[in-house]
Amino acid sequence: MVTGGGKKMGLVGASSLVVANMVGTGLFLLPSSLASIGSISIYGWVVAAIGASALGLVFAHMGMIDPKPGGPYAYARDYVGRFPAFQTNLLYWFANVIGNVAIAVSVTGYLAIFIPALKHPWTANVCTAAIIWLFIWINTRDAKLVGGFTTISTIAGIIPIAFVGLLGWFWFKPDVFMGSWNPDNAPVVSATARSASIALWAFLGVESAAVSAGVIENPKRNVPLATIIGLLVSTVIYISCCTVLMGIIPGKELRISGAPFADAARMMLGPWAAIGISLAAILKASGSLVGWILIVAQSAQAAADDGMFPMRFARTNRHGMPVQGLVITGLMMMVMLLASTSPDVATQFAHITDATVILMSVPYIYSVLAMWRLNQTLDLSTAKTQFFVVTGVVACAYCLSVVLGQSAELDQKALLVLLISTPLFAFIKKR
Repeated sequence: MVTGGGKKMGLVGASSLVVANMVGTGLFLLPSSLASIGSISIYGWVVAAIGASALGLVFAHMGMIDPKPGGPYAYARDYVGRFPAFQTNLLYWFANVIGNVAIAVSVTGYLAIFIPALKHPWTANVCTAAIIWLFIWINTRDAKLVGGFTTISTIAGIIPIAFVGLLGWFWFKPDVFMGSWNPDNAPVVSATARSASIALWAFLGVESAAVSAGVIENPKRNVPLATIIGLLVSTVIYISCCTVLMGIIPGKELRISGAPFADAARMMLGPWAAIGISLAAILKASGSLVGWILIVAQSAQAAADDGMFPMRFARTNRHGMPVQGLVITGLMMMVMLLASTSPDVATQFAHITDATVILMSVPYIYSVLAMWRLNQTLDLSTAKTQFFVVTGVVACAYCLSVVLGQSAELDQKALLVLLISTPLFAFIKKR
């Protein structure tokens, strides 16, 4: 793994990396998704935090013992097999393509504060499509431009989180929170499983420190610590923001809100606050979309160089950017955008994130299998071996609960994608 000759990240930097990657734009619309279940979703957060912690320990251990560029794909390739590696890369790439559509939808949701016409589904789709292609074009220029834009947007994203997540408690109303506790009277186990499944979206990126272990000082100490610290901080932020919003905005309004942070700011301090929060959220979401489009394109480029993806994804322009892969990614996003068209932005966001988390569960399970395979080659104590066996079981159980927490129709579609990956692998291998 190339680590470069410059200074490496310390514990604070590594922890910040985990938090920055986990607390992304999902926060800006996730409360609306969970509002359809009710404030009983607080139980789901507890389950999700335990499952995500287990996943974090898996990646921390892998990154500490055998850091590799490529993360889940590289671990599956070296410790599980070429087909699992191909499947991991395909699903990881496809899930992130879908997830990018959710980010673009969140931009449109907050733009609707300024342009009410965007609340119409097809007008919103046109706007979302324009946003996607604008940021794909930006990614065809150079990585320095992308990096500068994402840095500014990350700073801006702190504003709505701090404003609503901290000050919002002064406007929190227990009766509003309890009034939407369990609107559909669902069984507690069912509501917990469903909300824990949705919450996986919040924890995508838990592997950040482990994947970056080669550029972190003293990885044997700092990678696992950064993962746990990042998880704790991110969990507190998500739970605090989602809970306070459910105590400010009535459940019926929150579940269809396309800009819950802006709506909460309006109820707290008036229209001017909603405008400021919306601008910050738009900037943050835009920066995340630019960055994630680049990550998806580079992931596909790396797989193409390794013979696991069509070579078109590896071809670059004069700026060194994989332009053909970017265009194909954009076309895929258009298909997903049209397929997920819904009466309101919040519902569309929920549909997209549901598809993302169910696909991501497979690469995560392969990473657990890779950890177990790696541990068999190490001289670990019996206690450590048993600890990582239990950790892996908890991580796998959480990933399986994500699948069980989704609808049967979505599970069938995910199974179809898995089945399609088999002949695709044969074609790629032959090429």
